[in-house]
Amino acid sequence: MAANANPPPSSPSPSRIDKEQIIGMAEKEMEYKVELFNKLTHTCFNKCVDKRYKETELNMGENSCIDRCVSKYWQVTNLIGQLLGSGRPPM
Repeated sequence: MAANANPPPSSPSPSRIDKEQIIGMAEKEMEYKVELFNKLTHTCFNKCVDKRYKETELNMGENSCIDRCVSKYWQVTNLIGQLLGSGRPPM
């Protein structure tokens, strides 16, 4: 008995709506990541870089501050994501 090449109409198959939902979710995720990056950049820049630009490049103190700031920002963001994903109340 040969397999039927066309599935019956009642069987689930990826539809146009499913693809649009996937694309919409991907767009939302990209928007979230861009917003997260912009917030991180703004926060760490304002915290670590002197408002009066004295040099064309960051000095050692500013570099260290930015490294620590970005590291802490990602740690907190990941922790919040894990807590929200697990459904546990905050500590």
